[in-house]
Amino acid sequence: MITIDRADLAFQLFDVLGAERLAENQRFSDYDRAAIEAALDTAERIAIDHFLPHAADLDQNEPRFVDGKVVMDSRVGEALAVYRDAGFFGAGFDHEWSGGQMPETIRSACSFIFSMANSGTAGYPFLTVGAANLIAAFGTPEQKERFLRPMVGGRFFGTMCLSEPQAGSSLSDIITRAEPQQDGTFRIVGRKMWISGGDQEISENIVHMVLARIPGSPPGVKGISLFIVPKYLVDESSAIGARNGVVLAGLNHKMGYRGTTNALLNFGEQEPCTGYLVGEEHKGLAYMFQMMNEARIGVGMGATALGAAGYRVSLAYARERPQGRHPGDKDPESPQLPIIEHADVRRLLLAQKAAVEGALALLLYAAHVVDKIRLESDEAKRREMELLLDLITPIAKSWPSEFCLEANKHAIQVLGGYGYTRDYPVERLYRDNRLNPIHEGTHGIQGIDLLGRKVAQAGGAGMRTLAARIMHDIAEANAEDPLRSHAAELAGHLSETVATTGKLAGALADNPRLALANATLYLDMLGHVTIGWMWLRQATTAVRKLRSSEGDADFLKGKLVACRYFLSYELPRTRVQRALLDTLDDTTLTMKPGWF
Repeated sequence: MITIDRADLAFQLFDVLGAERLAENQRFSDYDRAAIEAALDTAERIAIDHFLPHAADLDQNEPRFVDGKVVMDSRVGEALAVYRDAGFFGAGFDHEWSGGQMPETIRSACSFIFSMANSGTAGYPFLTVGAANLIAAFGTPEQKERFLRPMVGGRFFGTMCLSEPQAGSSLSDIITRAEPQQDGTFRIVGRKMWISGGDQEISENIVHMVLARIPGSPPGVKGISLFIVPKYLVDESSAIGARNGVVLAGLNHKMGYRGTTNALLNFGEQEPCTGYLVGEEHKGLAYMFQMMNEARIGVGMGATALGAAGYRVSLAYARERPQGRHPGDKDPESPQLPIIEHADVRRLLLAQKAAVEGALALLLYAAHVVDKIRLESDEAKRREMELLLDLITPIAKSWPSEFCLEANKHAIQVLGGYGYTRDYPVERLYRDNRLNPIHEGTHGIQGIDLLGRKVAQAGGAGMRTLAARIMHDIAEANAEDPLRSHAAELAGHLSETVATTGKLAGALADNPRLALANATLYLDMLGHVTIGWMWLRQATTAVRKLRSSEGDADFLKGKLVACRYFLSYELPRTRVQRALLDTLDDTTLTMKPGWF
């Protein structure tokens, strides 16, 4: 049974972030602590009662392609109807669109709960919210009334259609066409692949956000435009009309994450397919990056949720499973111990706790930055936070995807042979999480994005902001006697990281291929330093609460040991990574394709 750790969520939201203070601003005035707790209560109830019960069945009986349609477990639609009626589709949208105007910090925490229970079913609203945000930001007033409003209400679902059979992550090579029509619409012709949520019979309509080229557009990414392409055409009042020329060509069958359909779609090959231009021509990729960046943070949260679900299952198992005795106990008739008494099992549990609670801290921090950007009136301060968010987005996507997946591996190990069977959910959680280092930009792509673009953006302003914020929290921790050694350790890692970053940034101009050859290593290294920062923040809060005798002492002491574990066991690995990065090692470039 997967359980939600509400104590950790409360600690992260209220004690570390102070999320209830967002209610001091008029925009979020509805969300004091009581209202936030109520939203989390509702999310947990729906997740446990309606999402969790069909999670394993959905994995074993994935959606099927039958007579041109998707056939799936009816409980998916039933669960999402409850989700819709509770207002979660529109939770983060403005009151103007009948949304709940919920802070992103709280919406993300609710998303974490739903994804812990059933990542497959949670995938549909995840995609819908991203597509709706895109229309809210760049759509015309008419497009917002036709498409955004019913998406906020959960009537229409959404997708993002980027990849094509011949062009996966290389978007400059897409060939889907958008031919202008006399009425101002476009005829869309082409094929898209790997479309999560690409077809289903749950919602009244599906709003596809499609990248395509208008004839005569510039080559490469500068010639890409963005279009709204609905499954069904709709009138001005969002009433459903005739079927549009979007045809489901088949479903991809995945190792995990089976509950969310993954489709091959044909546009305009059999019947005319109408699309509506979003914003200006040739700016489609810039617009789509808003959804992609939101999705990247969302992927990180989903990976964290799957890691947390495995951790909770393995922790419960370790407390209950009797096996073996302490090394010094030679009496075979003495009672067996629960396996949590064994040091190596505690190591596996600590590794999971450090990964999932560190990752959750980073994802909630990123969401909190989103809220602060929305509220900030000072242009310079807002720009500083935007650059910080840009910088940490590849980390927020990729670090949880790699290391919360590792946590799922540890969960299987704790359960031993049982972990490898369907008797427990940890093998399914591992398979589900294995997708996250791939979609919304692979781990390698995120490394290139971080080192090749984000680190140098605005003359390195984002990196300077990150370093300044880490140093501020190091100073806070240094004021607490139990944390001085931890503060000094992180300060040393930060100083070395800044120096390595400077060397790589300098090399980028002279030899970008060499400088980026180990970008993935840089991503992992900076990610570990960032998670170390997140743990130091949590430890500082825990020490202060223990001193004032606030909260559960066992819970808070667990935070301190998890921080110690991460800084002692995990963070030191980055020194080896930095040593290699500093040499601009060319091993991967030296190896020729023909030598493999």
